[in-house]
Amino acid sequence: MLASQTLGGPSRCGRVLGPPLDKIIKNAAWRKHTHLVSSCKAALDKLETLSDTGLADPTSPLLGISSSDANFVLNPIQLALETNYAKVVEPALECTFKLFSFGLFRGEIHNNVSNPILYKIVESVCTVGGIGEESLELAVLRVLLSAIRCPCVLVRGDCLLNVIRICYNIYLRGLNGTNQICAKSVLAQIMLIVFTRAEEDSIDVPIKTVYVSELLEFSDKTLNEGSSIYHCQNFVSEVINASEGVPDLKLSQPSRDHELQHVEVKVSKWEEVEEIGEEETKEGAESGSGGISKIREDGFLVFKNLCKLSMKFSSQENDDQILLRGKTLSLELLKVVMDNGGSIWRSNVRQVILHCTTLFGFLNAIKQFLCLSLLKNSALSVMTIFQLQSSIFMCLLTKYRTGLKDEIGIFFPMLVLRVLENVLQPSFVQKMTVLNILEKIAADSQIIIDIFVNYDCDVDSPNIFERIVNGLLKTALGPPPASTSTLSPVQDITFRHESVKCLVSIIKSMGAWMDQKMTVGDSVLRKSFKSDTSLERYSNLTAEDGTVPDYELQQEMSSEWSNAATLEQRRAYKIELQKGVSLFNRKPSKGIEFLINTKKVGNSPEEVASFLKSNISGLNETMIGDYLGEREDFALKVMHAYVDSFDFKSMDFGEAIRFFLQGFRLPGEAQKIDRIMEKFAERYCKCNPNSFTSADTAYVLAYSVIMLNTDAHNSMMTKSDFIRNNRGIDDGKDLPEEYLCALYDQIVNNEIKMNADSSAPQSMQVNSLNKLLGLDGILNLVSWKQAEEKALGANGLLIRQIQEQFKAKSGKSESVYHSVSDVAILRFMVEVCWGPMLAAFSVTLDQSDDRIATTQCLQGFRHAVHVTAVMGMQTQRDAFVSSTAKFTFLHCAADMKQKNVDAVKAIISIAIEDGNHLQEAWEHILTCLSRIEHLQLLGGEGTPTETSILYVPNTENDEKLPKPQSLKRKGTFQNPAVMAVVRGGSYDSSTVGVNSSGLVTQEQIKHVIANLNLLDQIGSSELNHVFVNSQRLNSEAIVAFVKALCKVSISELQSPTEPRVFSLTKLVEIAHYNMNRIRLVWFRIWNVLSDFFVSVGLSESLSVAIFVMDSLRQLAMKFLEREELANYNFQNEFLRPFVIVMQKSNSIEIRELIVRYVSQMVLSRVSSVKSGWKSVFMVFAAAAVDERKNIVLLAFGTMEKIVREYFHHVTETDAATFTDCVRCIIKFTNSRFDSDVSPNAIVFLRLCAVKLAEGGLVCADKSSDDGSYISVVTKNDSDLQSFADMDDQASFWVPLLLGLSELTSDSRLAIRKSSMDVLFNVLKDHGHLFSQTFWIGVFNSVVLPIFSGASPVVTQGSPTLKSPRTDGSPPWDPDTSAAATQSLIDLFISFYNVLRSQLPNLVSVMAGYLKSSIQGPASTGVSALFRLTVELGSRLTRDEWQEILIAIKESASATLPGIMKILRTMDDIKLPESTRSSTATTESSSEQGLTKDDIEDDNLQTAAYVISKMKSYIAVQLLIMQVVTDIYKMNLYFLAAHNMHAIVETFSSITSHAQQLNSETALRKKIKKICSVLQSSEPPVVHFENEAYQNYLSFLQDLIKNNPSISRELNLRSLVTVCEKILVIYLSCTDYNYSRDKKPVETPVTHWILPLGIARKEKMAARTPLLVSALKALSCLDRDSCRNYIADIFHLLVDLVRSEHSSTEVQHALSSIFQECIGPIIMQ
Repeated sequence: MLASQTLGGPSRCGRVLGPPLDKIIKNAAWRKHTHLVSSCKAALDKLETLSDTGLADPTSPLLGISSSDANFVLNPIQLALETNYAKVVEPALECTFKLFSFGLFRGEIHNNVSNPILYKIVESVCTVGGIGEESLELAVLRVLLSAIRCPCVLVRGDCLLNVIRICYNIYLRGLNGTNQICAKSVLAQIMLIVFTRAEEDSIDVPIKTVYVSELLEFSDKTLNEGSSIYHCQNFVSEVINASEGVPDLKLSQPSRDHELQHVEVKVSKWEEVEEIGEEETKEGAESGSGGISKIREDGFLVFKNLCKLSMKFSSQENDDQILLRGKTLSLELLKVVMDNGGSIWRSNVRQVILHCTTLFGFLNAIKQFLCLSLLKNSALSVMTIFQLQSSIFMCLLTKYRTGLKDEIGIFFPMLVLRVLENVLQPSFVQKMTVLNILEKIAADSQIIIDIFVNYDCDVDSPNIFERIVNGLLKTALGPPPASTSTLSPVQDITFRHESVKCLVSIIKSMGAWMDQKMTVGDSVLRKSFKSDTSLERYSNLTAEDGTVPDYELQQEMSSEWSNAATLEQRRAYKIELQKGVSLFNRKPSKGIEFLINTKKVGNSPEEVASFLKSNISGLNETMIGDYLGEREDFALKVMHAYVDSFDFKSMDFGEAIRFFLQGFRLPGEAQKIDRIMEKFAERYCKCNPNSFTSADTAYVLAYSVIMLNTDAHNSMMTKSDFIRNNRGIDDGKDLPEEYLCALYDQIVNNEIKMNADSSAPQSMQVNSLNKLLGLDGILNLVSWKQAEEKALGANGLLIRQIQEQFKAKSGKSESVYHSVSDVAILRFMVEVCWGPMLAAFSVTLDQSDDRIATTQCLQGFRHAVHVTAVMGMQTQRDAFVSSTAKFTFLHCAADMKQKNVDAVKAIISIAIEDGNHLQEAWEHILTCLSRIEHLQLLGGEGTPTETSILYVPNTENDEKLPKPQSLKRKGTFQNPAVMAVVRGGSYDSSTVGVNSSGLVTQEQIKHVIANLNLLDQIGSSELNHVFVNSQRLNSEAIVAFVKALCKVSISELQSPTEPRVFSLTKLVEIAHYNMNRIRLVWFRIWNVLSDFFVSVGLSESLSVAIFVMDSLRQLAMKFLEREELANYNFQNEFLRPFVIVMQKSNSIEIRELIVRYVSQMVLSRVSSVKSGWKSVFMVFAAAAVDERKNIVLLAFGTMEKIVREYFHHVTETDAATFTDCVRCIIKFTNSRFDSDVSPNAIVFLRLCAVKLAEGGLVCADKSSDDGSYISVVTKNDSDLQSFADMDDQASFWVPLLLGLSELTSDSRLAIRKSSMDVLFNVLKDHGHLFSQTFWIGVFNSVVLPIFSGASPVVTQGSPTLKSPRTDGSPPWDPDTSAAATQSLIDLFISFYNVLRSQLPNLVSVMAGYLKSSIQGPASTGVSALFRLTVELGSRLTRDEWQEILIAIKESASATLPGIMKILRTMDDIKLPESTRSSTATTESSSEQGLTKDDIEDDNLQTAAYVISKMKSYIAVQLLIMQVVTDIYKMNLYFLAAHNMHAIVETFSSITSHAQQLNSETALRKKIKKICSVLQSSEPPVVHFENEAYQNYLSFLQDLIKNNPSISRELNLRSLVTVCEKILVIYLSCTDYNYSRDKKPVETPVTHWILPLGIARKEKMAARTPLLVSALKALSCLDRDSCRNYIADIFHLLVDLVRSEHSSTEVQHALSSIFQECIGPIIMQ
């Protein structure tokens, strides 16, 4: 034992080497292994002499031993390994393992030169692994893994590849399943070690252990023998852990400076290589601080060789299985590498030297090698290969998509979409693999977004996202009807459910991404979708394997951030381009025209030809040929440009045709082919001028080749036929027969394959995708039904072409990977996917009863609603919500199932989670809630709740609505509501099954009850939660919620079978819940509720209307509890529904109920009512004109209490309410129940005036409804004066005064008198508060219009208000008129200083009385004018006097035309002619008798009217004359000369009227006769004339006497003229031949004088006093005046002397004038 412990000496290496060397000696065959034994012994002896040195030899392969000694002691180990003898090899392998594990080996193992002994040992170990000794395989694997893992040894280059190859061989050739699993695990672990080190560019990195079970995911599951996996896992863990305790003695490497210098030298050499461009060289020189790493170069070589192994094919059938396993293993190892890859794989930095000429980055390695491997292996039908390819592709998509945009654009359709879209005959495992991949993709929201942004929004990329969604839809719908499918029903159902699951994951990920972005950037608004300019980095999500997701390194790659607007433009461009291509594929000319108009293609023939030739947009090649063959001018030019774009130089004729026909398919029409071939021949000859004699030869030959290509492959044309057909075509000569034979062989052996006709029905996206990047060829190589694995062979050229396309596109901007953070991109995604998702979810939910599948669909609906609602996509949102609502089957309870109940739950969840964005979709949800409540009620015991079935049994005249019936009660079969539920109906019908006929059976009811029991899963709390949650809705959402609830409530109330109030009750609750919202939001809510309450309150159903009004009352009472500040209007808006219903309702009960409700609210909350007073008064105003007395009295009683007790509350907040109160009271004054209401209402108006005058109103600065401004009234007396000076200070008085003014025209006498008294008393008592401006307005608009019947008032420059008088108002009685006129005069006199400017208007009113020609009003006007002049005589100016006098004069003159017109009507009345002589005297004719029978009744009535008018006219004229006389006498000293002239003109006018009236002799005779018939007095025409002249004469005498200074001469002339007229009048009575206007007619002198008759004597007696007055006036003239005027009247005096007089007074007067006046003149 002691010897064993010291065997090998004191050194560490000796202790490890000693025991194995001893064991080798013992196990070796002495004869066969003599050299080995001696070498072992020498080594042992040498070890005994060695000890650990303090200085390490950097060139030594063993730690602590010199290089020579190390080589000596390791030589036996190498020799032992070379023996291939198991007993000797085994201890050598064990020794080697320990040396690697303990870190005793040092150095780099690359080749035989760098470290020969270690290289030989590793190579010997590899050789042992290849001998096929099963017992040594695990030991070899352990040594190799430990060598790779050792942190002190770098196995690289060929040695590393050899290690991997041996492990490969052990896996492929081994017979032991456990050993094969171990070999596979070791290979996977080696991959982890190599590429982890490459990632960090360091040899000392932490290494994670592979999981063996994961390596068996796709293959080798049959190798697992019991505990093989456990054994292999321990095997690998043991080797990895054995190196954990190695001391920190790292591999010595050249210094960094030296390495960098080394790199620079190499790069300088690479600059000479033509294959590397300048940019790549510069990039390689600048990449990485560590230069080009050996570690990374080894990793690159391993990766390259793995890819090559994965692409290895064999033609030996017996090796196919091994090669397949090797291919599978390579792909599995590549998967391990990709799954664990880090940032180095995302970088395009050139870090690796390949063949000393080319710089490579790891991302380029993926493109060049891995993608090529995937491309070649895509032709295999082995499921394991497909699964591995799919897994690797998923890894590339997840982690490396930023740098592989173009590659993913190819492999996604090839690996995923091709399988997904195969609906009829797919491979189950293959399609499940694809669905699993899609599920993983869908779970990553960023991948979904990136796919759409980079492919569906890229013009040159396929619509991957759209095809995914459409493919999943096809799978979800299953094979079309009547189609043949290889799927079993179970497989079909599985596919359907999995596809739905993927669609749900997609929409869920979209929602999650949206929520994340909107949470990160709160500035993102749902409607505006403003782009987030702050390009946030995505959150640091970590994958399950600990690797960093791809988007963490996006900014390091060739990616750029894009906003939604840019992407929208790109997406729109792509859609429009596809539209044009689709149109081209149907009608080429239309398509080209569309593409040119939309600027997708240039308008020149060359640009169109280039577009057709490139054909990267999916153009149908048959249609291209058709278009090129068209004869239209533009199409012909395009064809010429298309052909001219080819370069056929130095090309064989057959190759040229083949090359030419690659881009299109020749049309079927011969003329089109002829045109194309003709141009081709011309172009070919131009490129090859020496090929043929002329272009005709090429044209004919080309046509022959086309025919040969068509016929030869149908076995119809032989070579001789072909030669014969082309004889003499070369300008009459034959082409060389050898040439034609070669051409024939070329065509026959290699057919010119024009692309197949793509006109077969297929989607535009598929066609476009196949054209993209030459994918037609790729997809043609993929045959999912291949039975054998063969190399691609002839398709190698195609693969190289694809690689060249990758290289060409790699530097273009189109390959830039776009990233987006603007959630608006989701709008475009939803537009693509919402239709397929809706169809898939709906069909699955409808057809499947599987709980898992239906749950998935409902989840999809929920997520879809969330996305579309938040993004504001109304159409899509409503579609998903309505579909979910329809699947509740609440409209058809008989068919309800569990999935329908789940749909109900989904609806509730949608309402709670996305309520802020549902808008109009709320109607669907609330309709469902309403139907749930209805069904739950019917499914219960039939007891109605307060919130369910409407039943108001105590209201009068109410139609008794049926009480709700439970389905469980007997005898309900004929109940309409029950029958409607049992029968069901469509979703959109608000009343289902109402029109159906026939009874329902007991069995039907039992079935419905069983279904309704399912609804027990939904409690009332869940329903209420939706309504309670309304408090959390935002301002827009709550308004939409209330609108929808109102619609649903109306549909409930309009149910013909069973009106319900569930939603109505909820409306009240909602209003209560949300009453505390800000005013602005609440106002919007109430606008909706107000309209609803009005519309329902006017319902024909009394029960409904009563319930609504009661609900409104409850809300109003709650709302009035809230305090309202001044100048707000919310209470008024809240109570407005009461007003509208009160005004429009035809129901007496409703109107009475509203009055009671409002009265109750006001009296109980009087201190809380602010702006609500306006609505209160409007309600009472409507009640005031109601036809029911009890309503009027009820409202008036409340008004009385308000005015008497609570008036201060009315105006404490808003003074404008005073106006509303007044208007309301005025309405009561118009009540038909006048004995009870109207008089008291007028008293209230007086009371309001007192309140207003007392200054009880508060300040207010807003305007009332009628537009008038609200003024300020204060209690301070000093403020009253300032108030009176304001123009707008008295607007509160306006409605009160106008109201009273209106009442003065009321038809009721008592109301008229009372209102007039109150009006003038108010004005007299409180007029001192008015400003002059307002007073003038009141006078003109309130006071004067009362007298509008007398004269209209038009005033300029004064405020005007609406006149209260209306047409058709009853006339005033004389007493009222007189009182009103006196009150007006009193008011004017009292406020004369203020109203002085309105004197003309007042006089105009009085003049109107005088012009009425009626004695009563005229008398009133005369009295008023006289009083006015008496009271204001001294205060009136001369101009004001003139205004009054002129008005009187005009009044006197104005009536004459009217009366004369009336008198002219007498001309048409004919009286019976007298039988006596026409020469009869007047007195004899007067005695003629007439009776009523002699005159027609109409004439008699007309005459009576004329007589009445004449009497009235005379009386008015006399009154005017009297008032003028009185005014003159009373105000003589205040009148000026021009005033006197006005009076003179008045007297002159009246006397002229009297004289003119009396001059109508014939008329007077008619009137006298008619009066005798009527037995009435004659009009006092003579008296009128006498009085007129008498007053005129008296006035002139007085004027001359008392005012001699006022134009005395003019007055004397007037006096003499008047006297002259009087004398003429008298003389006309003495002699009938004496004319008033002329001198007496000269008659023959008679010798006798006949005495006067009685009639003449009477006339003369009537004129005698007037004559005497005139003569006295003349006698009073002084001598000078007499001398001046006596000549004018002397002849008249003489005639008087000659005449007979009936009175001696005339004689005395004549005597006096001759003695006193004429006599002295004669005597002189």
